[in-house]
Amino acid sequence: MMEELPASLLVEIMSRLTDTTDVARCRAVSKGLNAASDEVRWLNLVCSMSRYLKSRSPETKHLVTPFKTVFSHLVCRSTFTLDSVSLGVDRALGGVSFDDVEDESDDLYLTDTSFIREWLPSISHALKSFSVSDFWVQSCWRRSEALSLISSTCHNLVKLVVRNAWLSVDGLCLMPTLRHLTLEFVRLDDEDLSRINACFPNLTQLSLIGVGGLKEPKINFLHLTTCQWSVSNAPLSLIICAPCLVDFDLRCIKPRLVVLEAPSLSNFNLSLENTDELRLKNCANIQCLQLSVECLSLGFLFTMFRHCSTVKRLTLDLVGRRKQVDAAVFGIDTLLGCFPNITYLSLGPGAWHVMENSFRRGGLADGIGMKMIKQLIAHLVVHEVEGTLAFISSVLDKSTQLSDVSLLIHRDVDSYVAGGLISSCRSKFPRVRWRWGIWKEGIKDTWVSDGT
Repeated sequence: MMEELPASLLVEIMSRLTDTTDVARCRAVSKGLNAASDEVRWLNLVCSMSRYLKSRSPETKHLVTPFKTVFSHLVCRSTFTLDSVSLGVDRALGGVSFDDVEDESDDLYLTDTSFIREWLPSISHALKSFSVSDFWVQSCWRRSEALSLISSTCHNLVKLVVRNAWLSVDGLCLMPTLRHLTLEFVRLDDEDLSRINACFPNLTQLSLIGVGGLKEPKINFLHLTTCQWSVSNAPLSLIICAPCLVDFDLRCIKPRLVVLEAPSLSNFNLSLENTDELRLKNCANIQCLQLSVECLSLGFLFTMFRHCSTVKRLTLDLVGRRKQVDAAVFGIDTLLGCFPNITYLSLGPGAWHVMENSFRRGGLADGIGMKMIKQLIAHLVVHEVEGTLAFISSVLDKSTQLSDVSLLIHRDVDSYVAGGLISSCRSKFPRVRWRWGIWKEGIKDTWVSDGT
């Protein structure tokens, strides 16, 4: 039956697979699939944990072909041009420690420049996407010049992903076609990202996750629209200048200075701990804002966002010591005064705790922001039902447009207490569409009712 299918359809079937190992298995099914496999234009090979263990065991290691050899053979076997190549180790191998490796093997050192030079030049002319996920135990102490080799060889590359490696930027060449760059858990010899900025000027998507070695990094890309930046160390400063940036996810700890200039920014997710200064330049178009901040910097942070009146959706959580914030009486009315045009508000457990305690001290003021909100989501711990109910009632009394409320109650709260709160809310505010759920630290939220 398989042999009766057109060759073009067989190639299409093989091309829809995502793992080269599956392609290899299909070769044994029929001659047609075997021939079609050579026309697949991608190569994706991952070293599994089981393969790694077999290659280390004295009983089986002589039966295992070296991973690099297998990959090089697959590249040579491909008779058609490859436009996508991905090689790496299984994520489970990230748990292998230095104590588990007694030798100085390099069989899984995949950013080894000598290894890449063996096969990359032969396929580089057509390559559009290249991804390599190295084995950290073997790569972290070996400085790789893979970036310079890739940049000097792959003149049509659009997407580049490198994980778990120590990368040099010596000899890095201009790559005007590159649009997507991901560096993840990488030690990078480019303290301020000057070489990255200069050599990849046309990036539209950038992801820097756990990139070490940065001191005063700057992002300056004219065409960048999406950026995810998770800073692993504590740099002196972060400077981001991106006129076309629309989506930005920034997570960092204790930078002295953060400067952001992004006039097109619409979706901003900021997780920040203890910064001395945050400067927002020309960021007046933010529509959706997610903040996870240290409690002590709450008032300071909202001062920085005072010109972001365009925010319609706000998600807020607080970390750190809450008692010092409580004394400042920073309540939900103050919050909505800072963001008077939001229609959607989601409060994490830390934020709800601070807002409820502030209410108990002084109640709520009547502000225009209270009248704009339409949807509220809150994660709460019920210590005393009457106090929590009074806070919810006051919010609803002053928020005349609020008609959709979702409350997630901590899993450890007594079911009788939670049930009493739910019953009281329903009976007192029948106009509201109520939704109930359960939350607990480190566990995904569970919804109990859908509000119908």
